[in-house]
Amino acid sequence: MIAEELINQMVPPLKLSDSGEKAVRWMEEFRLNQLPVVKNRKYLGLVTEENVLEAKDMDLVLENIPFDFEHVHVQQNQHFYNVMEVAIKNKIQVVPVLDDLQEYLGVITVNDTIAAFGQMSAMQGQGGILVLCMAERDYSLSEISRLVESNNAKILSAYVSPDEADIFKMKLTLKINTVDLTRIVATLERFGYKITAQFQDGAETQDDNDRLDLLMRYLNI
Repeated sequence: MIAEELINQMVPPLKLSDSGEKAVRWMEEFRLNQLPVVKNRKYLGLVTEENVLEAKDMDLVLENIPFDFEHVHVQQNQHFYNVMEVAIKNKIQVVPVLDDLQEYLGVITVNDTIAAFGQMSAMQGQGGILVLCMAERDYSLSEISRLVESNNAKILSAYVSPDEADIFKMKLTLKINTVDLTRIVATLERFGYKITAQFQDGAETQDDNDRLDLLMRYLNI
């Protein structure tokens, strides 16, 4: 699931000509701590209630109120895990989404991302999810599928996304039709594949707990 699919069309952007009072009123209406500011489809940053209060004049327009996060956003084709990472790293409740021309498309909220996480975990019925990290030259879905099937399991779906930490690597998210991933993980690691996350229905792992902790931190922003 990618960022573009999670955009919340109910959350509108603010304009530079909007007042601080309007920004705060919209934040209360949408129960958010930040809202995006846009000029001619160009994303300018997120204004917060704190920004408005520090200006000490609610009638000031946003053009005269300093705000932040102008470089904080995701691209439309990024995986929703990247959206979570951006939100947690920057302690924000909304993550702006830009297209290939760097024009504003919309925002993804906390609840949107949590819902996506639940959908990803439940997609195509019971089973497990593995996230692998590898160099692009090492990617071979047929080879990975062969290794998975050698453990009497099948890949139900696969999603490829860039690794934001290393431009020469990629992430592969696999949905597998078994809840016990232990032997599959061991096989993949034996052949040099790095497992960065795993989720198993009915069995808690350290990665499950880490991801749950990540979600709790996200919800408490």
